Amino acid sequence: MSVLLILFCILAAITLSTAFLTVFSRNPIHSAIYLVICFFSVAGHYLLLNAQFLAIVHIIVYSGAIMILFLFTIMLMNLNNENEVHKPRITRLGAIVSFCLVCLILIAIFINSKPIAGDYIATGEDYQSIQVLGKILLNEYMVPFEFASILLLVAMIGTVLLSKKEKLEK
Repeated sequence: MSVLLILFCILAAITLSTAFLTVFSRNPIHSAIYLVICFFSVAGHYLLLNAQFLAIVHIIVYSGAIMILFLFTIMLMNLNNENEVHKPRITRLGAIVSFCLVCLILIAIFINSKPIAGDYIATGEDYQSIQVLGKILLNEYMVPFEFASILLLVAMIGTVLLSKKEKLEK
C-alpha cells in the first residue's frame, strides 16, 4: 500500500468523522471547531491532488474568514440557550430521510462511475497558475461561479433573518 493511499484514507476518515460531528454536536461552538478541522482535511485532499493554490485559498477563505463569520453569528444568536423550542419529530425525520436519499444517490453515482480509460496525455499547460485558473473560472465556468455568489448571498440573508429576535407576546 502506498503512502499516498494511506494518507488519503486517513484524511477521508478525518473528513467524514468531523463532518458527522459538526452535524450531530449539540454545542454550536464545538460544531464550528469540527467544521474547521473538516475544512483543513479537505485542504489536505487538495494537496494530494497537487492543487496547492486551491488548498491555500481553501484554508484562507473557509477556515479563516467564513469560520470567523460563523462564530460571530453563533455568538450574536446566543445558541447556547436551553430554553429554545426543539424541532418537531417530523422535521428530524425529514432530515434523516433526505440524508439517506443523498447518500444512496452518491453511492449509486460512485458505483456507476467508470475510470478514465486510456493514456494520460500531457498538454504542457500549467493549470496551477492563477492566470489560467482565472480564465477558466470566468470563461468556461462563469455560470456556476455566479451561482456560487448567489448561494452565498442567500446564505447571508438567511443568517440575518435567523438572527432577528422574535417579539414575545404576553
